[in-house]
Amino acid sequence: MENFVVSARKYRPADFKSVVGQQHITTTLQNAIKNKHLAQAFLFCGPRGVGKTTCARILAKTINCESITKDFEACGTCDSCVSFQNNASFNVYELDAASNNSVDDIRNLVEQVRYAPQKGEYKIYIIDEVHMLSTAAFNAFLKTLEEPPKYAIFILATTEKHKIIPTILSRCQIFDFNRIQIKHIAEHLKYIAGKEEVDYEEEALRLIATKADGALRDALSIFDLIVTYSAGKKVTYQETISNLNILDYDYYFKVVDALLEENISTTLLLFDEILKKGFDGHNFIVGLSEHLRDLLVVKDEATVELLQVSESAKERYLEQTARATVSFLLSGLNLANQCDIHYKTSKNQRLHVELTLMKVAKLSQAFRLATLASVDAKKKA
Repeated sequence: MENFVVSARKYRPADFKSVVGQQHITTTLQNAIKNKHLAQAFLFCGPRGVGKTTCARILAKTINCESITKDFEACGTCDSCVSFQNNASFNVYELDAASNNSVDDIRNLVEQVRYAPQKGEYKIYIIDEVHMLSTAAFNAFLKTLEEPPKYAIFILATTEKHKIIPTILSRCQIFDFNRIQIKHIAEHLKYIAGKEEVDYEEEALRLIATKADGALRDALSIFDLIVTYSAGKKVTYQETISNLNILDYDYYFKVVDALLEENISTTLLLFDEILKKGFDGHNFIVGLSEHLRDLLVVKDEATVELLQVSESAKERYLEQTARATVSFLLSGLNLANQCDIHYKTSKNQRLHVELTLMKVAKLSQAFRLATLASVDAKKKA
């Protein structure tokens, strides 16, 4: 039986151009290689799953490539590249600081730095999760990091830059990795689905990209999960929301329709149906806040691009927001946000959400009464 390789490993970028959503990093690194302006210590920091370790490996592979391409990418065929790809390179050392964080581990590393590479120009030391090093280990590392031999390059990677002592930060060239945008993750998932011959619905891939919260590795893990769950090579919207336990946005459209019609009974029945399906009231109110925010965003043409949904879903948002006033959306958003804040401390959480929904349903009536009162006051004046 053939061993299954998860997509995050199978499709791990092997060169700069295949790195997703970090063009500001890859362009800078390629220019540094081109101009021979390589720093002796790099610090790659940013959220999980955005490509820090991947870029560190690509940089290590590229700077020792024997026949670098005109685009300043590793050729992938020379002895250095082949040995790197086979995890047999003597010039690249990887240390997991999470499990090797003592001062002795760093002293062993410093000892290795003294020896020049037998083949190739550089020895590269990649230290992952560097924030896990002890204070003593950091201090043992300082002198080597400040004045390393000309053939040594250190690449440190961390998700928590604030935990690294300032004396280390000041010795490194710092690169901040961004969360990857939803559209870039969705495009990459389409590419992988095509490679794996998986049928997909664009709405499902966009939902996976949203759920991943800017981490491409998380998106690929969810993608693998949904493909396995479907028992066939397909990724559908319904199977995705079922597996990830996400409330279908159709419910939010129905709830807001009922709220706009000032129909309290329909709103409460919809909420009851949602609870019977096993969804949490807190998740519902958070989702409703996001839905109202999205309706507010599409009110203005200048902010429509902030709504990252498919074209068909965008049409539904435009149609619904046309029937709602800005005052209704802002007040509804404020009430939903207050409900979210006080949800955990409420003794009767279901009633807490229902009371919020009833208040939102009567917002339009409150606005009409306020307008009439204002008109009467002007007449009397």
